[in-house]
Amino acid sequence: MEKSPGALLIIDQQQGIRRLDKPRNNPAAESRMATLLAHWRGAGWPLVHIRHISREAGSVFAPGQPGALFQAEFEPQPGEQVLEKNVPDAFVNSGLERWLRVRGLDAVVIVGVASENSVEATARSAGNLGFATCVVADACYTFAKADFAGRPRSADEVHDMAMANLQGEYARVLSMDELLARGPTP
Repeated sequence: MEKSPGALLIIDQQQGIRRLDKPRNNPAAESRMATLLAHWRGAGWPLVHIRHISREAGSVFAPGQPGALFQAEFEPQPGEQVLEKNVPDAFVNSGLERWLRVRGLDAVVIVGVASENSVEATARSAGNLGFATCVVADACYTFAKADFAGRPRSADEVHDMAMANLQGEYARVLSMDELLARGPTP
């Protein structure tokens, strides 16, 4: 079997994220995530489905709400790892680091939502913990929002800044095609 480029971490692909009625970027992100998921499954490489479970009762991600369920195309198969998080960073109180270390995995490939939130927080921790970290920029997305000074920022601007924050210091940021072309080295 070919060596994996790392465990694929698929972040927050739940039904509730589709309820956000705000402009977003990367309209093909989900199809790219699905392509990567199929690639990892086909190769038998390790993958982790990460689900946000909110502590706020009224959240679409609250336990027992339909929004907390995985989107159909990202439904975990039997035997695939599922971890739950209550904060943006998938390493906090989830067992993710232990799961990776016990399996001797030293690299992660991150996809999901939101670029400046859960994706960035998880990638920063992965890098800080010493994992070779790759973020697949076109398999992540986010939504438009105002910056700290109140200026409106497009989803592309928010996403691009998140990727810039990660590139080099915490992670290697690649496109899906670049990742698939480069082979199994982290």
